[in-house]
Parts: sequence; structure tokens; C-alpha cells
Amino acid sequence: MTPPVGTVTVRPYQANDAEGTLAVFLDAVTVTAAKDYSPEQVAAWSAPKERDLTEWNLARTGLGTVVAISDGELAGFSDVSADGYIHMMFVASRFGRRGVARDLLAAVERRAHSLGVSSLSTNASITARPFFERYGFVIVAEQHPVTRGVRMRNFRMAKQLSTPPGDAES
Repeated sequence: MTPPVGTVTVRPYQANDAEGTLAVFLDAVTVTAAKDYSPEQVAAWSAPKERDLTEWNLARTGLGTVVAISDGELAGFSDVSADGYIHMMFVASRFGRRGVARDLLAAVERRAHSLGVSSLSTNASITARPFFERYGFVIVAEQHPVTRGVRMRNFRMAKQLSTPPGDAES
């Protein structure tokens, strides 16, 4: 049984979160997603020796990343672009199935609403697909991208956003 998690706080990404978010990404890919992908696919996807912390930080900053803090630790992160694309949604394996991704998605949806976005989309891994389906995303297409010469499998998914409470026309 998964132990209860403390309060999850979602806040904007800060430059000093670069190392923590990269660690969460690597953990999520090499531990959590490893049950759905081959070792070759995990190695191509994670590519830890090819990750530059400065470039990682610039990407997170440019994508409007948010981070989830639980029990004083960086537990996960996500983002959403101005056109509603969720580039990344990752939770550290030790915080899995404790509501961290749910809280991140809620923050991403609030940001999307504030940007005037009417729908969200993402390329969900095999591992993430059930999570996104649970929260109203539907599969648009199964995809087979090639990452570092290795064929992967993911799903193009989308969700129409409802009007936020209080914004409905009278």
C-alpha cells in the first residue's frame, strides 16, 4: 500500500529547480516507465549523459514549468505552452499514485485557462496514458517516434477544456 503523502504545493519553476526536475525526469523514465519500455528504449529516452543542466533550465523556464513540492521534496513537474501543449508531466517514482500528477494537471489547466486555451494536447507515454485518460484526455493517434535511433511508442492525446467556474456566460 502506498503511504499517504503530505500536502502537495504547486508553484512556478525556479532556476534552482533545474537539478531536481532533471532528477525527477530521469527517475520517472528509468524507474516508472521501465515497466512499459525496453531497456534500449529507456536508455534512448532518458539519455542522462546527453542532458545539459543549463539547457534543461532554459527549456523549463521557456515552457512555463510548474513544480510540485511534497514533504519538502520536489516530487514532480509539468508545463503547458501558449497553444495548450503539455510537453512534460513527470512525477518521481517514490511519489507515484499519491495525487501529485493530478495536482500538476490542475495547475496546468488553470494556466491554460488564463492563456485563453480551449484544449490541451500531449504525447503521452504508454505509462502516462491511463492517467491522462482518467482526466478526460482521448487518444487522437498512436505514434511511433524514433528517439536517438530507437523506435518508441506513445499516444497523441487531447482534451477540450470546460469553462472555468465563474466564467460561464449568464
